[in-house]
Amino acid sequence: MDKGTEKKMDTNIDKDTNKDKDVPQQIVISDDQHGLPYSKGLMASALMATGLPPSRSYEIARLIQRQLVDDGRFSIKVDELRELVYHVLLKHQGKLYANKYRRWQALLNVDRPIIVLVGGTTGVGKSTIATAVAHRLGITHVVATDSLREVMRAVLSKDLIPSLHESSFMAWKAVNKSFEKDPLINGFIEQVKIVSVSIRAVVDRAIREGQNVVIEGVHVVPGFINTPMYEKAFVIPMIITVDDEDLHRSHFYIRELQTEGARPFERYKENFESIRRIGDYINNLAREYDISVISSHSLDTTITGALEQVLNHVLGPPENEDKTAMSVLDREDFE
Repeated sequence: MDKGTEKKMDTNIDKDTNKDKDVPQQIVISDDQHGLPYSKGLMASALMATGLPPSRSYEIARLIQRQLVDDGRFSIKVDELRELVYHVLLKHQGKLYANKYRRWQALLNVDRPIIVLVGGTTGVGKSTIATAVAHRLGITHVVATDSLREVMRAVLSKDLIPSLHESSFMAWKAVNKSFEKDPLINGFIEQVKIVSVSIRAVVDRAIREGQNVVIEGVHVVPGFINTPMYEKAFVIPMIITVDDEDLHRSHFYIRELQTEGARPFERYKENFESIRRIGDYINNLAREYDISVISSHSLDTTITGALEQVLNHVLGPPENEDKTAMSVLDREDFE
């Protein structure tokens, strides 16, 4: 994008901001019994689920507010607002994003809880992706399998279950190596078997309480959680992988900085080969059980891919989807 275009976009955004300040009264979204004020932040969150970047989602949310004000509509029903959003997206982003928005709204009306399982080896970005997916789906309950392992460690002693008290890539220390062909993988399997008991308990409770939840961690491994047996919920498993070894390795350096040394880079660097081997094992199981493997190259693309998995699992793939959509960059600016 050239500087002239950037300047024009900035000018348009400033104009929108000034318009926001001139809103004479609050816009109320109502159903039959309740009313809530229109929130650009909440609307932007809903739009991000379509795959729009956060900044563009907020611009669209602001445009929707401006149109309501220009039309003098300070009270609007939920269904009417959704129809307006659809047409604004259709005009400014194209049919692809407009249809995705409609599909996401349909997701709100499903009659079973949505349970997303995000797995993959250490350091591929599971926690970040799971948190983002939960946020965009409006799911407030995110469970890390490492937390489940910590709870189990407090109850089950190291003498009783030694593999539980090691990192996933160090659990091989707890197996009898003289009887095992591949101590690394067998140690990992032993730990996964134990933690899977807690994962199943979380899934069972979510189903009983009708609660949506995202569960993420290295212990989410294909074949250890029998997802087809859960008929009263939409259980969507997916595996995250990083094909590029250098990119994967860089994640650990960033993790050290973010945790101020609590998760040191050198420890992961020393065990990087083991971490990659565990990743290959998980990915092979995913292919065996026909579970989606999402290759992570950029965060936004990976999150969008994960959201698409949820959408297609619950609603089925879109029929005759129009792939044409206005680019986020190559578009007409707000009028």
